[in-house]
Amino acid sequence: MAGSPSRRFNVAVVGATGVVGAEMLKVLLQRRFPVGELRALASGRSAGQRIAFNGDRLEVRALDRKSFAGIDIALFSAGAGISTEFAPDAVEAGALVVDNSSAWRMVENCPLVVPEVNGDDIADNEGIVANPNCCAIPLTMVVDPIRRAVGLERLVVSTYQSASGAGKPLLDELEEQTRIIAAGGRPLPSVYPKQLAHNVVPGGWAMDQDGYNEEEVKIVNESRKILHDPGLRIAVTCVRVPVPIGHGEAVFLETVDPIGPDRVRELLAASPGITVEDDPTGQVYPTPAEVAGRDDVYVGRIRRDPSTRNGIALWLVSDNLRKGAALNAVQVAERAIEMGVR
Repeated sequence: MAGSPSRRFNVAVVGATGVVGAEMLKVLLQRRFPVGELRALASGRSAGQRIAFNGDRLEVRALDRKSFAGIDIALFSAGAGISTEFAPDAVEAGALVVDNSSAWRMVENCPLVVPEVNGDDIADNEGIVANPNCCAIPLTMVVDPIRRAVGLERLVVSTYQSASGAGKPLLDELEEQTRIIAAGGRPLPSVYPKQLAHNVVPGGWAMDQDGYNEEEVKIVNESRKILHDPGLRIAVTCVRVPVPIGHGEAVFLETVDPIGPDRVRELLAASPGITVEDDPTGQVYPTPAEVAGRDDVYVGRIRRDPSTRNGIALWLVSDNLRKGAALNAVQVAERAIEMGVR
């Protein structure tokens, strides 16, 4: 954390043994977050485990209503049910909650924050700041500079989401299915409704009555909230792909005023947290395997969409465990400290 203050902050990580919780611990160290005490919290099943942090072996504690005494910042990544139940206890104990679940994202008095896009919204918190969906974060980061420059009429988005977005059980199932197929067998899915290895699955999330799944609805609603544009027209199709880490998105934008691919490249290259890798003739574009473990959102395949007025098409990829979850949450906490919210 560049320019970190002399004060140290007591931090709790709820869901510390999960894939995102473990990434939160890693990010806190890598960014030199000013941690005083680090409290690792998880379910009773995980209590007593030892996890590595800053050269020490921390004992995982069972989460309960008294877990947040003396905590300044609580990073939640244990699902919406846990967040709904325990985040108010953390707030009552005096902690600022940064919640990675969907529990608080669309609550009217709860800011939903991507620091590079709407970091100032943190000031309006009532104890909880929501961390957005793992696809809404990179999407809004990329479209916001374009929107500010020439206005935005409409977005059409297709996501290509990795197994880790559904947690460790699907990661393990993908690995096991791949082994079974390599040995000549036929795997039977259990974690996901369809076989993921050697396949792509346009589902796996709960469906609504209009045929859209909950992930698609989240991306639409959350993007509008982050961008402060409740009337923005967005259509989204979400697909799970047999990739361990890294979400991709094919994005088609219709802008108010015309803009060319070169200007889009300039705008994105000048934006914090974005790396442009785009050589139209040299097969240079980002892929999940190349961006896993990296912090930035990577953009390529920037081109005109000739099928509509003022159309631009592009491809983006980010590590869903980092900028799509853990990194963004830690950056929210950093921004809150800088703003004097904590």
